[in-house]
Amino acid sequence: MPPASAPGQGGTIRQDGTGPQSARNCQVLRCSSPPTASGRDEETATLCLSPECLRPVGWQEKHQSEDLRMRRKSALDNGIADVTTAITRSGTSTFPAADTARRSAVAEEQQFLDSAMARRDSLVDHLQAELSSAALDVLERARLRMLRQQFEQLRQAQERLVFGRLDGLDGTVRHVGRVGLRNDDEDGEPLLLDWRAPAARPFYTATAVDPQGQARRRHIRTTGPVVVGVDDEPLDGTMTAELVGEGALLAALDQRRTGHMSAAISTLQREQDDIIRAEATGPLIVQGGPGTGKTVVALHRVAYLLFAHSTMAEQAVLVLGPSPRFLRYIAQVLPALGETAVVSATCDTLLPDIRVGRDESRTLAEIKGRALWQAALENYVGSLFPRPRELKLRWEGEFYVIPAGTVAQILASVRGRPYHRAREACAEQLHHLLTEAVVDQREALMHAMEEGFEDILARVDRSMEHDHRPGGGPTGSDVDGLLSEEEIDILRGRIGENATIARFVEAWWHTLDAEELVRNLLTDPALLARFVPQLSAAEITAVSTEPAAPWASSDIPLLDAVADLLGETEAPPPQGDFVADHARRQRGWVYGHVVIDEAQELSEMQWQMVLRRCPSRSVTAAGDIDQTEAAHRHTTWAQAVRAAFGERWTAAELTICYRTPREVMDLTGPVLKQAGSHNSPPRAVRSCGIDPWVRTVAPAELAAAAARAVRQLQQRWHGGTVGVIAPADRIAELHAVLGDVPVLTAVQAKGLEWDAALLVDPQGIAAGPRGWNGLYVALTRCTQELGQLVLA
Repeated sequence: MPPASAPGQGGTIRQDGTGPQSARNCQVLRCSSPPTASGRDEETATLCLSPECLRPVGWQEKHQSEDLRMRRKSALDNGIADVTTAITRSGTSTFPAADTARRSAVAEEQQFLDSAMARRDSLVDHLQAELSSAALDVLERARLRMLRQQFEQLRQAQERLVFGRLDGLDGTVRHVGRVGLRNDDEDGEPLLLDWRAPAARPFYTATAVDPQGQARRRHIRTTGPVVVGVDDEPLDGTMTAELVGEGALLAALDQRRTGHMSAAISTLQREQDDIIRAEATGPLIVQGGPGTGKTVVALHRVAYLLFAHSTMAEQAVLVLGPSPRFLRYIAQVLPALGETAVVSATCDTLLPDIRVGRDESRTLAEIKGRALWQAALENYVGSLFPRPRELKLRWEGEFYVIPAGTVAQILASVRGRPYHRAREACAEQLHHLLTEAVVDQREALMHAMEEGFEDILARVDRSMEHDHRPGGGPTGSDVDGLLSEEEIDILRGRIGENATIARFVEAWWHTLDAEELVRNLLTDPALLARFVPQLSAAEITAVSTEPAAPWASSDIPLLDAVADLLGETEAPPPQGDFVADHARRQRGWVYGHVVIDEAQELSEMQWQMVLRRCPSRSVTAAGDIDQTEAAHRHTTWAQAVRAAFGERWTAAELTICYRTPREVMDLTGPVLKQAGSHNSPPRAVRSCGIDPWVRTVAPAELAAAAARAVRQLQQRWHGGTVGVIAPADRIAELHAVLGDVPVLTAVQAKGLEWDAALLVDPQGIAAGPRGWNGLYVALTRCTQELGQLVLA
């Protein structure tokens, strides 16, 4: 924890004198209608305002005392491992009886953890021996793939193997862990319940009002193979904690951030668990403000669905995040839960071998993100199909004519298929028709020969009587001039493999390239006016005059739509042992489920990308509509998903903020109001005891002041993480003085968290497009301390 601090309106003043400046150094401005802090006394709800920052002051002592009471109550009621420390800090003497009970509980759980670890190790050894054998056939390879997945789950489960226990009213005791473990007795009770199993659900949902057959819930905290603490919650009404596993949750939230998200299966709350286990029968849109655990819920929902639906694991799950940095941040969560049937990507990286190479204006991004492009591109590609006409093909020196009416019937039969698949089907029908024409012409010729040259045929027949061939006598055309079925199949194969026929088909029905088509459309005002008539003349000019290469982010959904309309010319060969390896390489892979984080940023055309990969609409989209910073015009979820889902989607909401402390969340109400939101910020349930602070600096001193502030934050949060958020035009300047410290725009920081965050020039952030939404994001990235540098 940071050094002790003294309250002050300008922020926390460290006792060593290196803390934030006092209130007299803050820039204090008054707005025309200062918002009132709801639920607070008018006379104490003084607001310290910079142009883009509203900071309530005078609440530090109240928040500290509330947090202290909450922690003390949790410690006394639950017997957590640091009970002695918690009570001593409150100024109360320790209770030897509580300490003895705690030690006994820890020893009891240590004994169980030892047995569970031994069982896990035994299963790992057994699976490793099984996997050492070679697969001799398809069934054996499938079995080994299943065993390899089980092995990976157990191997990853070494850390925090056991984290919970349920004591039933009937005397049963069940332990809950990262994976399920069988006893040696296959027919008996499992040694350890998988957290996703139905029997484990009361661990997340039982309350004193609804105990669900449970007398007590115990959270077990471990470090490696050692139990370091327990947190007991009676479910008989003697304790009414607001949170599930309050002590364990607060301990987890107080830990230093490492730069990577970790699994949260031991501290999931009821409203989170309800969403994780919700049915996957259609689109589920999860609205959640900062710190409510949207990402945690989305990722743990993936793990739950793969556990509960085996067919989904066979198809894999796609996880879409807002940025590569975000994907690196969450990269360890699902592997730690033993899940391998997962592909992680951004909308920009969904197309194999296609990369975004340039930025573009918000205006262009908004234009090219509209839903109208889907129909426009369908019409554009449809116009490239060949028109019915008479076809004249040559085979072995003879010409054969396929009438225009027959060609029209062929084209009608493949209507609705992707361009290249339709081409392939038509080519097959042409091969068939040409084969029939050749056969008919040959048989007609033979008939004519029979009419005029009976004597010649008689001599031929007599000569065949002496022809000794394998399989008996002559057949097919050797006898009567008619081709046998086998001969017709051979002829059809020769026609299908003939290079001259292939060139004819290519000349009639071209093979097309998606990139070339999209470039042609976007750079040709006449084509745009023809196929996208909804665009104004100014919008057509803006689109057609942008660079043709490299690709911008808004081009990727257009490319994906055209690639889908064209279809694959050939499927890439499968690679890798896991289904995710196959899915990752195939643009047209259909996933069992798609999970989207920061879904409010998707354009209507990006939503179409999602639907193409999951036609069943088994989608979980998590986000905060109030954090939207993209150029798209939607301001509600209904507007955001209407083009993709219409009215057929289910809404869910996360209302409790766990990560961001109350001191910081108190700043967000006025910012949301400025952003035009009608929503209330989520309710924070924890206090860090550190008031957000503001320093005013001259523009010329901004970089140096940022460097000093970051050094101080790094000292206070040694072993944790510090991040800097600034307007885009200040990123390069700050990078030059801050080195390896993350310096991001509000958009880039979305979904990330640090122990301490420094906002540089919040006025500049709020001045940008959707700037107040960006400031809302920036304010809520810290778990402990927030500092701001505002310009004088």
